Amino acid sequence: MAQTEKKGGLLRKSSASKKPLKEKVVLMYDEIFTTEDPSKCNPRFWEELFLMKVNLESLEGKLEALDGEELMKIKDNINCLFQHCIQALGEEHPIRVVNALQTLCALIRGVHQKNKSTSGFDIINMLVGFDKAELCMKNLMESLDALLCAEGSESLKSLCLKLLLCLVTVTDNISQNTILEYVMINSIFEAILQILSSPLSRREHGYDAVVLLALLVNYRKYESVNPYIVKLSIVDDEATLNGMGLVIAQALSEYNRQYKDKEEEHQTGFFSALTNMVGSMFIADADEKISVQTNEAILLALYEAVHLNRNFITVLAQSHPEMGLMTTPTSPVPATPVTPLGTTPPSSDVISSAELPLDADVQTSNLLITFLKYSSIVMQDTKDEHRLHSGKLCLIILTCIAEDQYANAFLHDDNMNFRVNLHRMPMRHRKKAADKNLPCWPLVCAVLDLMVEFIVTHMMKEFPMDLYVRCIQIVHKLLCYQKKCRVRLHYTWRELWSALINLLKFLMSNETVLLAKHNIFTLALMVVNLFNMFITYGDTFLPTPSSYDELYYEIIRMHQNFDNLYSMVLRLSTNAGQWKEPASKVTHALVNIRAIINHFNPKIESYAAVNHISQLSEDQVLEVVRSNYDTLTLKLQDGLDQYERYSEQHKEAAFFKELVRSISINVRKNLAFNTLSQELLLKEFSTIS
Repeated sequence: MAQTEKKGGLLRKSSASKKPLKEKVVLMYDEIFTTEDPSKCNPRFWEELFLMKVNLESLEGKLEALDGEELMKIKDNINCLFQHCIQALGEEHPIRVVNALQTLCALIRGVHQKNKSTSGFDIINMLVGFDKAELCMKNLMESLDALLCAEGSESLKSLCLKLLLCLVTVTDNISQNTILEYVMINSIFEAILQILSSPLSRREHGYDAVVLLALLVNYRKYESVNPYIVKLSIVDDEATLNGMGLVIAQALSEYNRQYKDKEEEHQTGFFSALTNMVGSMFIADADEKISVQTNEAILLALYEAVHLNRNFITVLAQSHPEMGLMTTPTSPVPATPVTPLGTTPPSSDVISSAELPLDADVQTSNLLITFLKYSSIVMQDTKDEHRLHSGKLCLIILTCIAEDQYANAFLHDDNMNFRVNLHRMPMRHRKKAADKNLPCWPLVCAVLDLMVEFIVTHMMKEFPMDLYVRCIQIVHKLLCYQKKCRVRLHYTWRELWSALINLLKFLMSNETVLLAKHNIFTLALMVVNLFNMFITYGDTFLPTPSSYDELYYEIIRMHQNFDNLYSMVLRLSTNAGQWKEPASKVTHALVNIRAIINHFNPKIESYAAVNHISQLSEDQVLEVVRSNYDTLTLKLQDGLDQYERYSEQHKEAAFFKELVRSISINVRKNLAFNTLSQELLLKEFSTIS
């Protein structure tokens, strides 16, 4: 009896100390992580490995646990694993292909992470070995290309794109990722285009394909000939370009929708009730809480398409039903998780609705309208770094559009009128415009509205000088087109003039603070020259003679601001300080504005005295203006309708380098946590024939 108890005790003790069983795949990883060839004892080792469900955590964890020296000892086995993964990509059985793709993801990520901490070995040598690198990478890229172009599983295509995104983003600075040399030599550009041109593939993989292309285009773009840049610049296939446009439009639409939902939720919440109770004193703080993570990756893709490919400009104006306005979808639209800068595409159902025939009852939209709405949201708050970068990129894209002859043609086309509901920052002194009161006019008016909105809402202590300069340049480029083509745009020009004058007033009021950080005279000169443009050429592009009269009225009405500006620049240009030269340029630029003020003010005073009127009405001032044009003398100013064209390499290289770095980090982070789950894949391939 005692013996049995003892035996029982021993059994229980043994059971308690028993280690949990390891998965077979983990045991096989253990064999790889030794200096011995695992196929020596088991010739079918590699064949069996790819039938096992991959344990990403275990594989990456093992790589992480080794130091650089230990990793070098098992280099041959790592090379062997990498090569067998590539061989498995050519297998007929999809489960082996899936497992090979996921193993490659873990290997590339794990070895790169190790390379970060101990840069004592070359990444290519560690993964494939120098002697076999060229052939192995060629085989890998050809296999991925074949899988992406085949008519097979959409899940496999998705995993191929994830692997490529993993490959591209393992380093923060993608230009330091030497593996990408093989992606340049063995191009997958055509496979990406094929995905974008097919409605089914585009819905499933369009987002990943577009982000991948945007990143590849930025690999060493200033240092060598990048084949993806060359190829993207000459794409002229309409279906492909439209497909790319639809993917970008959907991603931006999704952002706009999320922002609108948050805004509505915010307005109906407790804070809204509190604001109504105590007035609007908290409105700015309340609005700051409405925040949806910006999507720089998709914005970069739009920029590269607009900047590199002239044919893409036509896609901006391609009409489609307003995304998100389809009232009776045929199937319920699934909720889309927020994926900031990530690689998971937004809800695909809305893209499919965008490809339906146009319905007369549905508001039509296009990529440019969607982009303008997106810009109006991200440009509201430039205090956040991501939004500042997004706002800057939006203005760079608009700069490229404003310089393009064809883009200007459809922007100013009277037959293409749209209601564009831009988001406007809540301000105490203005009411929110009702959507139904929005005018229906050419798209250039929405661009100008966006610029005016930015000018009015960002006069603050942390003054975004760079964004203001870009904003004024866009307005100038649009005016140059209008002057050149004699386009008489029926726009509320007074709003622009008022915004520009208030900007000058702000620069003068904050002279000391701003001069400590910025050369405000560059911006002041640009603003003054916009007025000079209107004065010199306004009769060729302002809609009516009365519009030209109103310009003079505004200059005369606000003459105190121009007088103060002249006093300020005269003071600084007569001193031998650092601002002497830039200030004197503004002094010379003010000559015609001062001539108008000095010519008409005495006439207005005389008219008031003769008619015994203490304060003249607008109509009376306009009457004086119209009857005294003949005696006004203005100087002809050269170069007002000339501008320096946008150049990325010389001025924006540092910005794009930092932007791409930020996108790379975020794409990698998103891949690591969200997108490598096997469950769906294994369900799809649960049987091996």
